[in-house]
Amino acid sequence: MAYSLEDKLVVGITTRALFDLEEENRVFERQGLAAYREYQQAREDEPLAPGTAFSVIRGLLDINRRAGRNLVEVVLVSRNDAESAVRVFNSIAHHRLPIERGVFRGGRDPWPYLAAFHCSLFLSAESKSVVEALSAGVPAALVLPPPERVEPEAGEEEAEVRFAFDGDAVLFGDESEAVYQAYGLDEFQRHEAEHVAVPLRPGPFEPFLRALHRLQAAFPEGEAPVRTALVTSRNAQAHMRVINTLRDWGVRIDESFFLGGADKTQVLRIFRPHIFFDDQMTHLERARSVAPSAHVPGRATQLEAFGDTIEQEVRMPPLAVVPPFHVAQPARPRQRAARTARRVVSEADDAADTAGPGDAGGERRARSDAAEALR
Repeated sequence: MAYSLEDKLVVGITTRALFDLEEENRVFERQGLAAYREYQQAREDEPLAPGTAFSVIRGLLDINRRAGRNLVEVVLVSRNDAESAVRVFNSIAHHRLPIERGVFRGGRDPWPYLAAFHCSLFLSAESKSVVEALSAGVPAALVLPPPERVEPEAGEEEAEVRFAFDGDAVLFGDESEAVYQAYGLDEFQRHEAEHVAVPLRPGPFEPFLRALHRLQAAFPEGEAPVRTALVTSRNAQAHMRVINTLRDWGVRIDESFFLGGADKTQVLRIFRPHIFFDDQMTHLERARSVAPSAHVPGRATQLEAFGDTIEQEVRMPPLAVVPPFHVAQPARPRQRAARTARRVVSEADDAADTAGPGDAGGERRARSDAAEALR
């Protein structure tokens, strides 16, 4: 009987996300595949140093040992061929990582195979792969350069694996963020108060949060080796819609921080996540100094992260039919703007529900109507 991955938490990860391969990648980019292969073959017995996602992968894999059964699987995916990956295999053995599955595509992008392995998460140092995976519905993030030095207390790293998430446009959809961007904080708070009983739409990382929740449920209450935290710029006045959304999903988050726009760095320094996910580079540029961090690119955006740039605009599938983030508005009284914001969001939501998930034409019409209403 074939080994099933369907009931496991499966993480797909590229070699550059797992190990520090920046020098090797420069050889590949400047001199080509043949030079890269020669460079790696000459160093096959030199173990690679850990990369940004090394600690979270090691922690997740250690859960299997503590559980006495396989609850987590990691699949190594790479654009390189298997021959070039001998050094990577040797490094996996050196670091005692029980990774048993790999995809090596010989120059082609590996992301199309994520679904075949039922991946709940994809971590990569290649921006284009992240965008493509997200467009295919796989929770994915671009790992950023790691902190210079992170020293967990003795034994604590083995006790639990900690995940920190931003809220809007990561765990949740971006419709509320759109209201904030277009109309400001006052209208955002008014909108959230009026929609407090309406669950937020799922964001790109909602499936991964559910997968972590199932993993936690495999252990007795209070003994799960996974801990989750919501670290959001929302303030306490906007917290109830988040709580109602999580209740509607049947998902628990262990710790929640409603920072009201304050810097997230100090909270992350104390929580010390093995990885932190956010859609805003302004937060991540500070966060990466204290914690391994990864960028979740938003829809209709250029992904620019520390020199890894997609030159053309990449259109992400909409997480919700909402007003665009940056729409030029004619001058109007404040009350009229507020009424328009509420009407546009309501009409867009109704239009999206009418269109249905499989009606691409209906969805495009809904988006067009929403955009027209804002003009």
